[in-house]
Amino acid sequence: MAELNKAELKKLNSNNLKSNKVISILTINSGSSSLKASLFLANDERRDFRYEHIGQDHFQNHANAFDALLSDLGNAQPTLIGHRFVHGGDVTDAVRLIDKEERARLESITHLAPLHMPSNLLGVDLCAKQFNCPQIACFDTAFHATLPEIAYRLPIPQALKLRRYGFHGINYAHVARQLPEYLGEAAKGRIVVAHLGNGASLCLMENLCSVDTSMGYSPAGGIPMGTRGGDMDPGVMLELAKRYGDAELSKLVYQQMGLLALSDGESSEMSVLVKSSSKAAKFAVEYFARQVRAAIGSYAAKSGGIDALIFTGGIGEHSAHVRTLICEPLGFLGFNLNQEANQAHLTTISTASSKTVLIIPADEEAEIARLTIMLSNQLL
Repeated sequence: MAELNKAELKKLNSNNLKSNKVISILTINSGSSSLKASLFLANDERRDFRYEHIGQDHFQNHANAFDALLSDLGNAQPTLIGHRFVHGGDVTDAVRLIDKEERARLESITHLAPLHMPSNLLGVDLCAKQFNCPQIACFDTAFHATLPEIAYRLPIPQALKLRRYGFHGINYAHVARQLPEYLGEAAKGRIVVAHLGNGASLCLMENLCSVDTSMGYSPAGGIPMGTRGGDMDPGVMLELAKRYGDAELSKLVYQQMGLLALSDGESSEMSVLVKSSSKAAKFAVEYFARQVRAAIGSYAAKSGGIDALIFTGGIGEHSAHVRTLICEPLGFLGFNLNQEANQAHLTTISTASSKTVLIIPADEEAEIARLTIMLSNQLL
């Protein structure tokens, strides 16, 4: 398929409007171990596609999952395709048209997120072969463009040009958009959002903007995750660099650490570990919860308190046990769970006397669709 520039995109959308052609949007969210997609049609119709546990179960790799998606879409012909890109580099735009130049730029920054960017680009290339429509990139890093210098600076020489970027921004933007509905004016206060899944991070928001976040220069930093260890003593990394070559070390950092390592290889999936009776599994779960608590406590110290706590992501939404482990020691910050509401996974899971604790389901696909429409409208 020939690349479409902005002028061609404008012409395409103008023609659609003149002919009253129904605009359908395909969103593609390629994560570290999953592929999620949604097809948004007229009259609020939406079709969701989910391919989980890539590399472990039915799908050997992301290419297999994309093949399944393209098959499951059948004869669908989207008008626009919006892709989640984990890293936007130094670009602070929330969304960009993927023309030839942008495709090359994205290729040049794959090293910043080697677990995600290749599959993000694979989606673009496969869709280009299947569909004759514009493709748009939506960046996880963009939501954190509001980080103040004291949050994004690293304690290294500035000449190295490395900084904290922050990730999971598409879902943080989605959550921020929902907060006023649940919290009213209090949504503009000091809110901690815990995006807990196979990839996990936390974000401190003030006035609905990101002011701090746990992930740093890459999606490997912050709290422990399914197969990523999070922040680590630099001396440990120096020692590992002595023992392993670049490729081996990269595989270790992105695929062999985190819950998988903490459970002595039992599983990287929290749902499996929570059900397990093994000592190693219990240790991994408790370690994870302790690190999340530590991050929440650090944000309370940095901001002078926290007004509300939000859980989102696969673990955050579905594991009452993990939420309990995280929140039980946080009574000194004013957070107490209503265990009946927590076990039932209700939206509000805090007691009447507690500061608010909410569960807000992740919906990166809806945010990608919104951003895709926004760019399309801007170019009309």
